[in-house]
Amino acid sequence: MTVDLDGPEPLYEQIADILAARIADGTYPPRRRIPSEAAICEEFAVARPTARSAVRLLVSRGLIQTTRGKGSYVVEQPSE
Repeated sequence: MTVDLDGPEPLYEQIADILAARIADGTYPPRRRIPSEAAICEEFAVARPTARSAVRLLVSRGLIQTTRGKGSYVVEQPSE
């Protein structure tokens, strides 16, 4: 998946959506770390603030939790 630089949706939302899809499909399973902000910057060719905003959006969606100095981890989702 790639980001659309000219799309109507902000880059950080596009990146968050891609990472959320990877969480949903099991690429990043519960209690596992997602890529660091630096890795997100490299993969999507974006600046650090954009990567940080994508991570914050995932936190606000309840998909990940971030621990300073340890990284961001996928939250176990309740069963339906």
